[in-house]
Amino acid sequence: MSDDPQPAVLTERRDGVLVITLNRPEVRNAVNAAVAKGIADALDELDGDDDLQLGIVTGAGGFFCAGMDLGAFVRGESPWYGDRGFAGIAQRGARKPLIAAIEGFAVAGGFEVALACDLVVAAEGAKLGIPEAKRSLVAAGGALLHLPKRMPYHAVMELALTGDPWPAERFHALGVVNRLAPAGGALDAALELAAAIVKNGPLALAASKEIVQKQFDWTAAEQWEKQGAISGPVFTSEDAKEGASAFKEKREPVWQGR
Repeated sequence: MSDDPQPAVLTERRDGVLVITLNRPEVRNAVNAAVAKGIADALDELDGDDDLQLGIVTGAGGFFCAGMDLGAFVRGESPWYGDRGFAGIAQRGARKPLIAAIEGFAVAGGFEVALACDLVVAAEGAKLGIPEAKRSLVAAGGALLHLPKRMPYHAVMELALTGDPWPAERFHALGVVNRLAPAGGALDAALELAAAIVKNGPLALAASKEIVQKQFDWTAAEQWEKQGAISGPVFTSEDAKEGASAFKEKREPVWQGR
């Protein structure tokens, strides 16, 4: 069990957004069993509450996450949680969109937590990377699966084989980081991005995310059928009618999530 004196993960609701904060700054928010369970519980809360449209994952103390808590691992704690995998997020994230808000650094498993999110906001000068090879380990928490789909082959190989971190600016140039923020401003920038998303239809958001994520597994022959199975119910929803009516009437839509 963890000896942390306060919750390892904090949650706060802000206008339809659930801010999920890794709260172990004394160990640079390293992932132990309590963090994994806390993130998993927060994602369950996000997906299970119709008042929440989006989640933001961030870290306390001026940094995002240093990866797995090796000391806790040696003591027998597991940083994996159920079918959600490493940190309670790497294998199965949320149905709703997630934004990572990175300060300081996101390395090893910490970078993999960020890569499990759908959008990434990082402070200028933040360091991101997968240094596992320096310890004769492998970045098996998702980085080697996600990065080849998001970055050029040779860039991924350099990251994986050297283990050296890169500044957020380089990841921004490669498209992995959506927005850069001044140091100390990553969460504010993530909230600004979230505000542009949460005003949209919740059914459309969830369906769009599902299609973008799953289409890599579809053949050319089946992609239209599978996309239609996900998007079809959105087009026939009450929210779709409301969106069209609101546009025609020049007013803001009122979503019902059905």
